[in-house]
Amino acid sequence: MSVSDGPTGLRKENRKDNGEVETVRAVAYPAIQSLANTWSRDCARSMGEALAGDCIENDVDILLAPGVNIKRNVLNGRNFEYFSEDPYLAGTLAREYIEGLQSCGIGACLKHYYANNLEYNRLEQSSEVDERTLREIYLKPFQIACEAKPVSAMCAYNRINGVYASENKKGFRILREEFGFDGAIYSDWEAVRDRTAAAKAGLDIEFPFNQKNYEKLVADYHAGLISDEELDACAGRVLDLVYRCEEMRKQRKKAVSREKRHEVAQRIAE
Repeated sequence: MSVSDGPTGLRKENRKDNGEVETVRAVAYPAIQSLANTWSRDCARSMGEALAGDCIENDVDILLAPGVNIKRNVLNGRNFEYFSEDPYLAGTLAREYIEGLQSCGIGACLKHYYANNLEYNRLEQSSEVDERTLREIYLKPFQIACEAKPVSAMCAYNRINGVYASENKKGFRILREEFGFDGAIYSDWEAVRDRTAAAKAGLDIEFPFNQKNYEKLVADYHAGLISDEELDACAGRVLDLVYRCEEMRKQRKKAVSREKRHEVAQRIAE
């Protein structure tokens, strides 16, 4: 199963025989913040469908997009890959984007869950949010986007009311039990501090593999700090994701031409 980044177009890297890493050529699309400025469901769906073509050409199963966090601070370096300051606009266009992508047999990843609105000290800062504000603004776009049934979601780096996103059991419960999300959840790169606490909360996969965290998880298991049932729950969702990707591969058609995808990118930009 292959995943690749893609807020403004596919960003896949290949490693050559000599060890050098190169980024494959791909269509450059308007950033998601520009897509949001179209206020167009059609453009959002078209962009998802076109990006699926890039993924099919490059044997990528899951595109690590879209991001739906609210733009609260103009200094957030990730604003370009988030839709809007408005939760309804962000959620609605994300839903269309996901449906376009997944209708072509490529999985989506809804991110970065959740309240990821600052870059300053993003690995440690805590977003302090009261329940009503959380529900009406910061969680709302995730709720709307989940209507498209994304195959996966990615947790954020930050804490929410003092609890790391990767260990936020309440947040994962809301995502799965209230928003109807039925996919696998994985971490942003190096966002896991305590693999055991994250697994117990419901984080299924740590990106990237971390030997130290893995050894700690094994030791915690032998110490009785995490149960077979808790590990099986995570492993089961990982296997479900693999099987789901296999089924989606069967749905794929031949990718539309690069010229056609360029036309889509240009139309969205215009």
